[in-house]
Amino acid sequence: SAQAFEDRGSPAPRPPSQSPRLGAPSPAPMAVRVQFESSSEVGVFARLTNAYCLVALGGSENFYSVFEAELAKHIPVIPTSIGGTRIAGRVTVGNRHGLLVPSIATDQEIQHLRNGLPDGVKGQKVEER
Repeated sequence: SAQAFEDRGSPAPRPPSQSPRLGAPSPAPMAVRVQFESSSEVGVFARLTNAYCLVALGGSENFYSVFEAELAKHIPVIPTSIGGTRIAGRVTVGNRHGLLVPSIATDQEIQHLRNGLPDGVKGQKVEER
């Protein structure tokens, strides 16, 4: 059964007591700009969840290093291919509980993913359409 998404609208404004102080250190950036080769479509080449991050193999070292620098202290960043392709974000679906990969994923790629995923994350290869 499908569940509807809840529309939460805009976040509530902060009360004055929670406003940032003048002269206080600024918080870490909320967004980082990155490209995969000349493409800004990073979601095609990476899959990010609360528990792990898959990053395409074969891209520039800078692409991987941006994810590594921002995320590695919190979650594993796993460089991978799926079926020999670099579109790991486009052909996978996942969350903190699991990861689904398509039938084109090789046994070696699946083993690599299992080795890199956190213990509580289950992996599953989808054989049918």
